[in-house]
Amino acid sequence: MIEATTETIDEFLTRCSAHVEDAVRRAAAAEILPRFRRLAAHEVDQKNGPHDLVTDADRLAELRLTEDLGTLLPGSVVVGEEAVHADPATYAALGGEAPVWIVDPVDGTRQFVHGDDGFCTLVALAHRGVVLASWTYAAARGQFATAIRGRGAFLDGERLSAGSPEPGRDLVVATSHPDYTTDEEKRALSALWTDGLAPRPCGSAGLEYLAVARGELDAVAFSWEAAWDHAAGLLLVEEAGGAHLTRTGEPFRVTGGNTLPFTAARNSATARRVAGLLRAAA
Repeated sequence: MIEATTETIDEFLTRCSAHVEDAVRRAAAAEILPRFRRLAAHEVDQKNGPHDLVTDADRLAELRLTEDLGTLLPGSVVVGEEAVHADPATYAALGGEAPVWIVDPVDGTRQFVHGDDGFCTLVALAHRGVVLASWTYAAARGQFATAIRGRGAFLDGERLSAGSPEPGRDLVVATSHPDYTTDEEKRALSALWTDGLAPRPCGSAGLEYLAVARGELDAVAFSWEAAWDHAAGLLLVEEAGGAHLTRTGEPFRVTGGNTLPFTAARNSATARRVAGLLRAAA
């Protein structure tokens, strides 16, 4: 909890980043991992269709994180995927004056439901539309990545550096999964099927961003802008030396209103190349 009302968010992060990590680990240990590969049929529901799933793990982990994060930073608000599904008006808090916790309790729910370990918990702290810190926890893989704006990105305590793609090699780009794209979005993303690029469907957005920050993936190209899917990973990529651009050449805004699709990449040159291809397809 903040000890004085005059404490800045930067000071809070210096003192409490580890406490946030503990809260994320506790939520996963209590609500997510015990259900991994043990989900009963009644614990899985559809939200907007057969490819948009939610489980008891999503709901209960988000409730726990909402309580714990709010206690850590009094006066903050939480924008969580499941809370916004229940009440879309809560998304507007991203543009308000209060610090905002952006929470995706299980990013990669489809993988989680099918017993695949490619899922993670995403938490980011933003203020006035700027993402200041992020926590990415791949609980089933035992990996925890963190980033604080201006202080670097780390995976299990080791600093991340996205580096640059190897010259002459096709750029590997993870794109929005066809199951989640409209015909118009498919046309835009089809520009990436060209010489010098090797697109593939994405898995968990948070884990794809981590792969970019680690230099294992050259770029992502996504066609949706839900802040809980992108806020944590975009900061991770930035702090590892990468960049992100929309089709109009502007950085992605977590508050919305972006020209889609957009890209995040290991370095600025790769981001400009992918964004240029997406722009040409518009």
